[in-house]
Amino acid sequence: MMDGDDKAMGKCPVMHGSMTTHSAGVTDWWPKTLNLDILHQQDSKTTPLKGFDYREAVKTLDFDAVKADVTALMTDSQDWWPADWGHYGGLMIRLAWHSAGSYRLMDGRGGGGAGNIRFAPLNSWPDNGNLDKARRLLWPVKKKYGNKLSWADLILLAGNVAYESMGLKTFGFSFGREDIWHPEKDVYWGSEQEFVGDAAQRYEDIMKPDTLANPLAAVHMGLIYVNPEGVNGQPNPLNTAEQVRVTFARMAMNDEETAALTCGGHTVGKAHGNGDASVLGAEPEAAGIENQGFGWVNPNLGGKATNAVTSGIEGAWTTHPTKWDMGYFKLLFGYDWELTKSPAGAWQYRPIDIREEDMPVDPTDPTKRVMPMMTDADMAMKVDPAYNAICQKFMADPEYFADTFARAWFKLTHRDLGPRARYIGPEAPQEDLIWQDPVPAGNTGYDVAAVKAKIAASGLSVADMVATAWDSARTFRQSDLRGGANGARIRLAPQKDWEGNEPARLARVLSVLEPIAAETGASVADVIVLAGNVGVEQAAKAAGFDVTVPFQPGRGDATDEMTDADSFAWLEPLADGYRNWLKKDFDVAAEELMLDRTQLLGLTGPEMTVLMGGMRAMGANYGGSKHGVFTDREGALTTDFFVNLTDMSYKWVPKASNLYEIVDRKSGATKWTATRVDLVFGSNSILRAYAEVYAQDDAAEKFVNDFVAAWAKVMHNDMF
Repeated sequence: MMDGDDKAMGKCPVMHGSMTTHSAGVTDWWPKTLNLDILHQQDSKTTPLKGFDYREAVKTLDFDAVKADVTALMTDSQDWWPADWGHYGGLMIRLAWHSAGSYRLMDGRGGGGAGNIRFAPLNSWPDNGNLDKARRLLWPVKKKYGNKLSWADLILLAGNVAYESMGLKTFGFSFGREDIWHPEKDVYWGSEQEFVGDAAQRYEDIMKPDTLANPLAAVHMGLIYVNPEGVNGQPNPLNTAEQVRVTFARMAMNDEETAALTCGGHTVGKAHGNGDASVLGAEPEAAGIENQGFGWVNPNLGGKATNAVTSGIEGAWTTHPTKWDMGYFKLLFGYDWELTKSPAGAWQYRPIDIREEDMPVDPTDPTKRVMPMMTDADMAMKVDPAYNAICQKFMADPEYFADTFARAWFKLTHRDLGPRARYIGPEAPQEDLIWQDPVPAGNTGYDVAAVKAKIAASGLSVADMVATAWDSARTFRQSDLRGGANGARIRLAPQKDWEGNEPARLARVLSVLEPIAAETGASVADVIVLAGNVGVEQAAKAAGFDVTVPFQPGRGDATDEMTDADSFAWLEPLADGYRNWLKKDFDVAAEELMLDRTQLLGLTGPEMTVLMGGMRAMGANYGGSKHGVFTDREGALTTDFFVNLTDMSYKWVPKASNLYEIVDRKSGATKWTATRVDLVFGSNSILRAYAEVYAQDDAAEKFVNDFVAAWAKVMHNDMF
């Protein structure tokens, strides 16, 4: 009960700032402080399924029954959200497409692999309007199969089944995506504070699409791809074609795949803009509780699919929008088109003098025929010479078009699932595709101890062994499960020539390790990792501890033919705090770049801390730099980095933008040099708390054990 004063003043006893409304936090008060939240995403506290192994559970799913239920759902129109032409195919395809289509190649983030579209901001992006209805339509299926079927799998399966129910032979489907349970806050979607605002904010020059800021792919905040009305909402198909090309390339698609996806995506379904967009309710995250979690409530829907308003563009692209056919090409290339506006006021194109029989019927009333439409992106397929040539090829060979689209659709929906070894289910294709980064199976029958003995006798230094293994493994991205040591692609183009891999040193080390692999039957990939382990074990021994670093054999060696060099170019590190290296000065602080790399590696704050200190102690810096090597026992796995970092007998003196001298307070002599990445572990309050654990007098053994565990985690990240 409230006391008299509280009651009289109408005060609420709940601390709103700690529960639902925003109260000022650390980064609000001190915006420049290092925010470690990126390392704390999706921890075990958020899941209601702690200890549950989804990838094992889904293997027991009745796959045929699930598919039958999803197929039946396609034509089970509901009054509360009526289906266009009585078929939800177009809606489910858009749900799957927009779930998967947020993937971008540069950092592997986004995509449909975790069911992120259920949460903000994606669930409330303008481009995802009314997809909340699609997810709710799927709920009975999810409810029926429970934890054996994740939302991430179900959403993408629904798109696949939708295409099959309309006549397309798909390339296949794999289960195995595990759901997350709160938004992925580690994905940078852009800095704008407005949805679909001025796209020029994302470019150095909006008329030069390749100046789009990295790692972004979409042209506006709140869109998946490009603005369908034109560049910054101004129709011009040639300009739009260039934005389409860059955007899809950043989502891992070439020109042919881009054209296939555009044409095949618009072969079915329709856009919705037959009404007044201004009367729609707020998006899901801003809607009232009485809306049952729905956004964009349309007071004029009236149970009629015809009245739906989503993008504001209105109409179907083809004569038969629930059938996989060549109708898209027939209309796009068979008619001239003129610019017009939809009932909701959006720019679109309409055909000139279209024959009535080529017009689709109304989505609600089959006795009426209505005008089809094309967007600026569709017109780009016609006016851009390269896209036009591809479309001509498709029109001349419908089977080739269907196969090309099916493969591109499979790539879109499976890009972030990882290598084929992770695929689950009876429809998982057996063909190796180059974008899956195939790696042949490696040998597990060799004598590991003998290999380690040869490495130890090779004369390689601890720093050489540790740095090479680290560089091989650090490319792993938990965002899309690409990269890592498996495949030993560090010896292939483009990785062997990356500046961050020190090509000359790398070639020298490989010239020692490759013959050992050939002599023992081990893969080069395994030998590289084993060399790193030998280096760690030698460093631990020098510190007074006998340890054996965990090792799992069986990595294979990829070939140039198995490697999409252009795609792998996006994995090149531009900075690596663990090896104290920056390719150049960036607008982003070095410690922020370190957090990004750490999150992609799947490491926690404590793991980052112990690895950092160990790498410095072993002298594994890029180019042999001494920055941050706070020890007189370089090469030994000691806690000296932390002990000296926290020693107040030294002061830190800035010398350049990313360089400091560590100066003895009494003598004034410079003892060491350091970078921001080194010193942030002593200045940031959270990181210092971690560092102090290892600076304590009783920490030596714990440090070695913790380092070995974190090191082994990185080395085995890609062992699926």
